[in-house]
Amino acid sequence: MPRIAEELTALDVKRLTHPGGKRNVLFSVGGVPGLHLQVTPKNGRSWVLRVKVGTLRRDIGLGGFPAVTLSQARDKAREARDKIERGIDPIEERKAAKAALIAAQRRGLTFADAVNKALAAKLDAFKNPKHRQQWENTLATYATPDLGAMLVQDITTQDILRVLQPIWMDKTETASRVRGRIEAVLSWATVAGHRTGDNPARWAGNLKELLPPPSKVANEGNHPALALEDAPRWYAALQAREGFGARALELAALTATRSQEVRGALWSEIDLDKALWIIPAARMKMDREHRVPLSPRAVGMLRALPKLEGNPLVFPAARGGQLSDMTLSATMKRMHESDKAEGGVGFIDRTSKRPAVPHGLRSTFRDWAAEMTGYPGDMAEVALAHRISNAVEASYRRGDMIEKRRRMMADWADFMGGKAKGGQVVRIG
Repeated sequence: MPRIAEELTALDVKRLTHPGGKRNVLFSVGGVPGLHLQVTPKNGRSWVLRVKVGTLRRDIGLGGFPAVTLSQARDKAREARDKIERGIDPIEERKAAKAALIAAQRRGLTFADAVNKALAAKLDAFKNPKHRQQWENTLATYATPDLGAMLVQDITTQDILRVLQPIWMDKTETASRVRGRIEAVLSWATVAGHRTGDNPARWAGNLKELLPPPSKVANEGNHPALALEDAPRWYAALQAREGFGARALELAALTATRSQEVRGALWSEIDLDKALWIIPAARMKMDREHRVPLSPRAVGMLRALPKLEGNPLVFPAARGGQLSDMTLSATMKRMHESDKAEGGVGFIDRTSKRPAVPHGLRSTFRDWAAEMTGYPGDMAEVALAHRISNAVEASYRRGDMIEKRRRMMADWADFMGGKAKGGQVVRIG
């Protein structure tokens, strides 16, 4: 047991000075056995508890003086000695806590950052840049809006379900790919030391128990479409809704374009005076530029939209980036539920009886062109940015029938608005 030194006062401690020489000097301050004030040749001061831990002699630092007062130093010394009596080495405990903190900080990686790092690590696995871009685009569209800001170690199976459930039934193939890509990113994060435990995006023995097998779900191509007879009523309900999500869905409906093309639309792509929207090849599924004639109704809607300073997007999200695909899907879902709540039947696909989804609006447009107008089928296919199935005809046709399509899209907009007019529209039944 160390000799109990005379108990110094705070003023006594303040007056202690280095006696000279090149080595640090320890002054016993009393109050707690082994408690010293260490003074350096340059008069730096810190508290040290000199004590035996097991068979080892330990000098345990308790902080600098005067930041740690004499009273606080004595409290810390008593706490340390109490731990030693309980078989705990304060220095080893401190080392373990520091190591745990460093490990936690290393694991403190967001999903968005993990995507970039995982893709960089897998560069050799991508045979071409387009494959990498597909990875980036699907994750950015479907996963990052929900998971991007989350730390990878905090992501659970319920978080994965929040991403997949809205698209599992209607975009099954895409949803399955998204799941696999999330699993790959989280697998990389685990191996890299940023997370531990089971992969929450794993299919077997995990999501398999919560989602129907992709093979038993309708194919991605069979998107539930809005019934033709419901289209004007649906469009009127859509116009009554506010927000960029509703307006983005309106442009998708009026132009028969895909969700990602609308959500990524830039003001620089649109010439309202010429009523023309030119979507660059880089943003098109077929990697070809697509010219979209804008109906007067579409132009009027776009002119009424506010332009956010410094943001080039036509339909920006609340945080400034692109709207998520879920925004458009959620808008249609709410419209369906609202119509049912008001005594209607909702907006369902005539064949599958499932609620209509945004991508199904393209099928509604195609049905309208085939069943209610005299417009050629290939003109409707060009409007949908599909390849012309007849190879010979496609080889001779170089134009995109932009002016003829302009009249067709105006008639389509009038039909949606409840005013079926135009020389090419024919009555049925």
